[in-house]
Amino acid sequence: MTKTYDVAVIGAGVFGAWTALCLRNAGAEVLLVDAYGPGNSRASSGGESRLIRLGYGPDEIYTRSAQRSLELWKQLFAEGGPETVTLFQDTGVLWLARDRDAYCEAVLTTLPRAGARIERLGRDELAYRFPQISLRQTTWGILEPDAGILLARRAVQTVVARSRELGVNYLQARITLDSQINADRLVFACGPWLPKIFPELLGELIHVTRQEVFFFGVPAGDERFVPPAMPAWIDFNDLVYAIPNLDGRGFKLAIDAHGPEFDPDNGERVVSQTGLNAAREYLAQRIPALADAPVLETRVCQYENTSNGDFLIDRHPEFEKIWIVGGGSGHGFKHGPTVGEYATTMIGGTGTPEPRFSLATKQRVRSRQVY
Repeated sequence: MTKTYDVAVIGAGVFGAWTALCLRNAGAEVLLVDAYGPGNSRASSGGESRLIRLGYGPDEIYTRSAQRSLELWKQLFAEGGPETVTLFQDTGVLWLARDRDAYCEAVLTTLPRAGARIERLGRDELAYRFPQISLRQTTWGILEPDAGILLARRAVQTVVARSRELGVNYLQARITLDSQINADRLVFACGPWLPKIFPELLGELIHVTRQEVFFFGVPAGDERFVPPAMPAWIDFNDLVYAIPNLDGRGFKLAIDAHGPEFDPDNGERVVSQTGLNAAREYLAQRIPALADAPVLETRVCQYENTSNGDFLIDRHPEFEKIWIVGGGSGHGFKHGPTVGEYATTMIGGTGTPEPRFSLATKQRVRSRQVY
């Protein structure tokens, strides 16, 4: 006899994996399904590294979510012992701010209110502590000493492995709405595949964009580009983020502006010359010592953007047994644990709905507000 599950979670990216784990911890019988495998190269949760920072400008809801998530990530990694404890790298995260910088000024307010540690650094202090960074228009900064980097692909695989240890069944298969799954409820946490699965509902509400990432080689024996000499950092005004040389992979740089529309199944994952030129132009101005650095690796991934960047965690309006969990919008990876907790309480009927995560608040006109 085929087993009947309480919940089947479709998608083993960071949102789906944590949702499956949290549902299992709540006592549910869970099936977790993915078409290509946890942390695969097509997934938004694939790749080697992701920032986990607490600063979200005035958006305290995401600051507190990131705080809780960081606690749960660390707990999960500690349970795995030496093999997983290093999947969080405490590099710190540095914000590069300008005069009259409303977003960074809001970070100064929301983080202390949430009990997070920060250091406000003037221009002279920045120049002294991080001489390898050319300040240009930067006049001050914020250092989050407790933030850092999650080693993304391995982190997702660790969540799935832990859920399987606790009794979640995992299946690698392509699922459509016509697939026969014996489960009382279905959770579609398919990231960039959501508009494909629900084209009439989400085709104009979630947009999948092509994003390019570059890893540049650092000079031999040069310690300026590894922690603690260099933290991860964010230049919010130019929509650029950077990750120091971790595991010898090179200095990672990405421009966070949304790219063109992208197909996660069939899109070619080869970076463009235009993207490389833009990355090099920025690098030459911000990190002059790496102006001529060789490219070691490149990556094309994708964001799945809602109209304003808020998550989508809600029941399907026409099918009571179907839930949708997605809308990571380029900033979601770090929040996997709290998304899983919230989805579990909502599916179980014990949660308090957050209007910002509802389908009703998603619009067709894109106006990014969450960064």
